[in-house]
Amino acid sequence: MSKTRAHVYVTGRVQGVYFRQNTKHQAQIHGVKGWVKNLDDGRVEALFEGEEVAVKAVVEFCSKGPRGAFVSDITVDWEPFKEEFQDFAIA
Repeated sequence: MSKTRAHVYVTGRVQGVYFRQNTKHQAQIHGVKGWVKNLDDGRVEALFEGEEVAVKAVVEFCSKGPRGAFVSDITVDWEPFKEEFQDFAIA
């Protein structure tokens, strides 16, 4: 199994709709480590690490978001796996 890292920026109605909490839940379900946070400009930023299939599943969730969210754009930068995190956190 291949491991990977994804640095994600999500644009749209993504704050105030439990985006971070739902992203954390999805990450935990898939065994993905990293973090998610709100940015001052209204976007959500996240960093995911784990098995490639699992990371892709969480990125796919972020491309749609939870109920109440509207994702207008998502930017994903694929990076080398660093095994930097012990768990998944809301920053």
